[in-house]
Amino acid sequence: MTFEGALNYGKDLLKAAGIADYQLDAWYLMEYVCKLDKSQYYLRGPEEIEDEKFQEYELLLKKRGERVPLQYITGVQEFMGLNFKVDSHVLIPRQDTETLVEEALKILESGMEVLDLCTGSGCIIISLMKYAGKEIRGTASDISKQALLIAKENAKGNQVEVEWVRSDLFQNITGTYDMIVSNPPYIPTGTIGDLMPEVRDFEPLEALDGAEDGLMFYRKIVQQGRKFLKSNGYLYFEIGYDQGGRVAFLMEEYGFRNVKVIKDLAGHDRVVCGNLPAVK
Repeated sequence: MTFEGALNYGKDLLKAAGIADYQLDAWYLMEYVCKLDKSQYYLRGPEEIEDEKFQEYELLLKKRGERVPLQYITGVQEFMGLNFKVDSHVLIPRQDTETLVEEALKILESGMEVLDLCTGSGCIIISLMKYAGKEIRGTASDISKQALLIAKENAKGNQVEVEWVRSDLFQNITGTYDMIVSNPPYIPTGTIGDLMPEVRDFEPLEALDGAEDGLMFYRKIVQQGRKFLKSNGYLYFEIGYDQGGRVAFLMEEYGFRNVKVIKDLAGHDRVVCGNLPAVK
């Protein structure tokens, strides 16, 4: 079979399996297996693909057809222009979360200390430190030992230094910070069954489940976070598209000021942020 024939085979298989982005995913898997970019593929399309390469390609196509996320198959996801290693112990970084990073970068100044709670793959804290262009100190925590191992690899791969802490939210956190950022679990327990199979069946449940109303972690972080923030310290959250008003009210209730709800590129509420009053 030729490379062209193998790619068409992959598209047909994934389309039959109901994969929405079947054409893209078939290509990405071929690129991954055969180490071809688009220009090389166009040159070599009529050539015969090696049997072992086709067998590997076919195996990965079948995994994708079973709804295993593409990123867990290839082991990598791009975020903020950086590459992040991912596996089933961490959520796959999403473009929506880039809004949180971009907004936090507007505030960061040289010498600031930043804490990232529920860090997962580390994509938020690593991106902040990579792009701040200033001397900032980063600390990140997660309850999952396996997630922290992935995050440490990602920090090393992107040449940033982060202090990693295994912690259930603030349990093992010490000191105070100029900014706390978090993309906590925020899916209401009762709606997890309605998620796409790729998310529901493969991404880590503990990184998705925000309890009955999806707001459990926001409450805990807002309530407990004040004593871990410096005077005028900032709190930045990613939120679900329908949680902006409730999280903003919660922050205001606990004394945060200048609370804003910020939309992502799709026009959905995505970030809530605010700061504590400065101590005079």
